[in-house]
Amino acid sequence: MKQIEPFDEPIYVTRPFMPPLSEYARGLEEIWKNKWLTNDGPVLQQLEKRLGDYFKTRNLSLFTNGTLALQIALQGLGITGEVITTPFTFVATTHALYWNKIRPIFADIEPTHFTLDPEKVEALITPWTTAILAVHVFGHPCRLKALEEIAKKNNLALIYDAAHAFGVKVNGRSIAHYGDLSMFSFHATKLYHTMEGGLIAFKDSRLARTLYYLKNFGFKNQTEVVMPGTNAKMNELQGLMGIQALEYIDELIRKHKEINAAYRRNLGDVSGIEFCPEVPADVDPNFAYVPVLIEKTNFGMSRDALFEELKKYNVFARRYFYPLVNDFACYQHLSVSDPLIVAKNVSNRILTLPTYYDLELDDVNRICDIILLIQGTKR
Repeated sequence: MKQIEPFDEPIYVTRPFMPPLSEYARGLEEIWKNKWLTNDGPVLQQLEKRLGDYFKTRNLSLFTNGTLALQIALQGLGITGEVITTPFTFVATTHALYWNKIRPIFADIEPTHFTLDPEKVEALITPWTTAILAVHVFGHPCRLKALEEIAKKNNLALIYDAAHAFGVKVNGRSIAHYGDLSMFSFHATKLYHTMEGGLIAFKDSRLARTLYYLKNFGFKNQTEVVMPGTNAKMNELQGLMGIQALEYIDELIRKHKEINAAYRRNLGDVSGIEFCPEVPADVDPNFAYVPVLIEKTNFGMSRDALFEELKKYNVFARRYFYPLVNDFACYQHLSVSDPLIVAKNVSNRILTLPTYYDLELDDVNRICDIILLIQGTKR
């Protein structure tokens, strides 16, 4: 079997998209001219309008990051008591509940696209349940209709962590139009980013004013503070990055789609590597991530062993999400009635492979060759 040299430079699981420096520099000139860096400046206003056009709604609120956006959204909706959520997510989802003194109730996930399993949700509803907080994991839409029916039947708020789902559409509509509100993360490593940032898209237009107060110290005007808000405003430099990145969003999705197809073409028939099924026909995906499950017996080695071997070739995949949120030290005190069988199985086998705009398809093919080489030499 032929040998393959390690990459000269590290191949990380993701890298931020950067618009041409000359374009960003021209935008900076305008910001310097305005001498307006924060507090709802003209660049931020322009970004909000463009995102409103993109999402086809004016019910939007921008934040300095997604975590604060979700924390404030929960507070804005008045969520208390218990919220049913998923353990298979980035820990910030649960942190947002904690910071609002809300008890997370963990339910299992469905095995195909790893989103919250509606069949497990209903059994966990108690008189203290006020909301469902589901996650569009890897940009795969949750079972929207089933969750909506459960929420409506039990008079619960339905909140989506859409951190991974920018650009995703269902039945031709943005994923932002489902549930009572959705939080999008604009962190640097996301498909679309503003360096750091977040967005809340919401159904009830009356929420706009509350969110504004909460992210701007509670100020109604210069002399009136109407609620104990915090400082969670996006600034002009973030807004400029967002405006310019939005110009490339279709190209970004196209490139990620090509990378996803290359991985499936090279590894789709490899024993012990399982890709998620293609999303339903009514979904327009964003291809933001390439998750695979590694089955130790058939592949010939564990997920963790493959993860470590790839590092020797300067390839840094990610065990994403591992461990489950409820296994972190700060949440181990919580009682979990659902055995989380699927979530545990997925978390112990999941591996997300590198994908980002600057990743060449030849390098994707080389990563696949390395995986096959590792499998062949370690079996």
